[in-house]
Amino acid sequence: MVQWTAEERAAIQAVFAKLDYESVGLESLTRLLVVYPWTRRYFGGFGNLFNSEAIMANPKVAAHGTVVLQGLEMALKNMDDIKNTYASLSELHSEKLQVDPGNFQLFGDCLTVVIATRMRTEFTPDIQAAWQKFLAVAVSALRKQYN
Repeated sequence: MVQWTAEERAAIQAVFAKLDYESVGLESLTRLLVVYPWTRRYFGGFGNLFNSEAIMANPKVAAHGTVVLQGLEMALKNMDDIKNTYASLSELHSEKLQVDPGNFQLFGDCLTVVIATRMRTEFTPDIQAAWQKFLAVAVSALRKQYN
């Protein structure tokens, strides 16, 4: 079980408090699909994903970006039991959607870039360390079903 300090919990909650799920989710998922174009194969039903402008204008990408951040919020609300909180999501992504589990980390990296650009100097090394720990735990929980 992961141990969280009060400072880490506060830092992660502070990051979430500053997130506009719609815009951050859209920008993060757009970065994933543009920077790592092979990830587009999981979004075949989303329509036009041929370039960054089309992806940014795609309402299905925007909606899914919000869903992903809401999923991370579930982890925030259950920080002491993220593995069990994500059990059904892990099963969905591995069994039904067959998503390469490496993509979870790639999305986390894109999300971190977006957060850092928005928070600027407020995204201190200590806040980033707590955030990266949180993402690592969430990604590990999502990968659980793959093992």
